[in-house]
Amino acid sequence: MADLFEEYRLGPGWDEMFSELGMPRASYEALHATLQPLSSAELGTRAEVLARAFLDQGITFALKGVERPFPLDIVPRIIAAAEWRSVELGVAQRIRALEAFLADVYGTGQVLADGVVPRRIIATSAHFLRAAAGINPPNGVRIHVAGVDLIRDEQGTFRVLEDNVRIPSGVSYVMENRRAMAQVLPEVFAATRILPVDSYPAMLLRALRAAAPVGVSDPTVVVLSPGVYNSAYFEHALIAREMGVELVEGRDLVCVGNDVAMRTTGGEQRVDVIYRRIDDDFLDPVHFRADSVIGVAGLLNAARAGRVTIANAVGNGVADDKLLYTYVPDLIRYYLNEEPLLANVDTYRLDEPGVLDEVLPRLDSLVLKPVDGAGGAGIVIGSQASERELSDVREKVLENPRGWIAQREVKLSMVPTLVGSRLRGRHVDLRPFAVNDGEKIWVLPGGLTRVALPEGALVVNSSQGGGSKDTWVLAGDDDMVPFEVPSRPITRAPLSPAASPDLGPGASGSEEQQQQQQQGRSSC
Repeated sequence: MADLFEEYRLGPGWDEMFSELGMPRASYEALHATLQPLSSAELGTRAEVLARAFLDQGITFALKGVERPFPLDIVPRIIAAAEWRSVELGVAQRIRALEAFLADVYGTGQVLADGVVPRRIIATSAHFLRAAAGINPPNGVRIHVAGVDLIRDEQGTFRVLEDNVRIPSGVSYVMENRRAMAQVLPEVFAATRILPVDSYPAMLLRALRAAAPVGVSDPTVVVLSPGVYNSAYFEHALIAREMGVELVEGRDLVCVGNDVAMRTTGGEQRVDVIYRRIDDDFLDPVHFRADSVIGVAGLLNAARAGRVTIANAVGNGVADDKLLYTYVPDLIRYYLNEEPLLANVDTYRLDEPGVLDEVLPRLDSLVLKPVDGAGGAGIVIGSQASERELSDVREKVLENPRGWIAQREVKLSMVPTLVGSRLRGRHVDLRPFAVNDGEKIWVLPGGLTRVALPEGALVVNSSQGGGSKDTWVLAGDDDMVPFEVPSRPITRAPLSPAASPDLGPGASGSEEQQQQQQQGRSSC
């Protein structure tokens, strides 16, 4: 019987399973011992079970308008307990600093007066919204949910690639990946102490309830979705169902006298907290895009009056700007008087004097990113780009240096991935999800590992052809971890647009307009 690893080769990046060929790291020993004796046919059969389960359940994402099952690789990614402790602390530290920055930049602006962040960075940011100035959340939380993208560099050190504090997506895959993997690799689960992920909905609901307007002791929470055409609709429906709250669209809500109500068969019911999955531009046609048919007119006024809480807060996108990302280590020192626990990737600010002269001759060895890009769109990896692509991005950078950053090309760490009938090393990143209830920032153990499936590819986003892996965080000596059993069988009926309930009267606008707006943007 052929060894699944006999043709495996270490790549240019940090290999997370092997310290050298044939020598698995301690955290991977149990998994390696389980996989090694399997035949390629047996592993392939288990992989097919995973793929069928996701397809049957309707666990999909939209790529170029076509619904596809989200590829889940059968080989999980494993993080040791001590490594995870440093990730937890570093992510929480970063969120605390960004919370302070958002309160400051939409308040007194002291960080600008002190010169920690230049005023021009904020004034030229497409996601700084003056309409959000002066809105103070009831418990001071603007980032209720965050997804901080991490990579491991060539030495295996975790570094921050970018921050996502608007409407980060992908947590549904974390939960569904675990449910499926527990059934196809039960022997590894039985032999390994893995921190569970099934408490995420409860932690999110607690944070949302804690953000209720002043004087509301038993808040009504809803999940606001653009609708069934959005690429992350499966996630919206899953989270609402797991939290036990209503999934609504803009047409189901109405604002009257700064109160927000939900239309129900029993009449209108007040809504106190809205976990929105709609971009700022489409959220309130009174203040933003007047042609939006998926938002709620008057919603921002209701938030300003303290009658409803919007999670995440309007205007958070200024902290997602990739140019602002370069200042986060300074923000940690400024607001927290601490040194950053997680380092950024080495980045060039192209709008600073002299930097362009240094960067332009080296475009073929750097990674160029638009500062407001999402989902991997617009990224140019110099070493893999054609002369035409390098010429095009050079022109764009010269035309608008503020709109781009350049980063050192990091050889992302690699994890064995089933390709055909053999295991091959593929590059991965990690998106831990953090939930902030105003008293504590809780980081979901593991988060979403995305894997670049084409050989040598460094862009892991699903919209660019990437897949995912279940991320296992090993329990430490102080962790009490029961064996994690899926909360429901993976053969349940699919959740499809056709099965979604009609929650209210039809929205205005043509079906084509609604579809274009509902597709929105997926940051996964």
